[in-house]
Amino acid sequence: MQIAIEDIRIRKRVRNNLENIEELMESMRHYGLLNPVTVTSNYVLIAGRRRLEAAKRLGWRSINATVLDDTDRISELELEIEENTQRSDFTDAELMAAYTRLEKLRNPNFLVRIWRAIAAFFRSLFSPKG
Repeated sequence: MQIAIEDIRIRKRVRNNLENIEELMESMRHYGLLNPVTVTSNYVLIAGRRRLEAAKRLGWRSINATVLDDTDRISELELEIEENTQRSDFTDAELMAAYTRLEKLRNPNFLVRIWRAIAAFFRSLFSPKG
């Protein structure tokens, strides 16, 4: 659900360092918000402080949010901690493999380009025209 950014309140947070905010802003500018922020039914931020700050700096007026009902201060803090600890960065090998795959998709070899062109031609012949 979309929520006006100005309606979201921020209480004392565990994480105060909003590092790499410019990189997050660039990602959000290019791809949009990939994961919504999480708020209480009263629009108190539970998770997504960096995303919220990046959205503000980008001049967004609203942000996609998951609204949780029936929370208390303990569960809110547990969720904040959980969201910030249950991440796993790519290993160097995983990151290299991902970028290798991306490069192949962006720049396929000659035979792949020919095959895709043939497939697109036949799809256009048999696709419904409307």
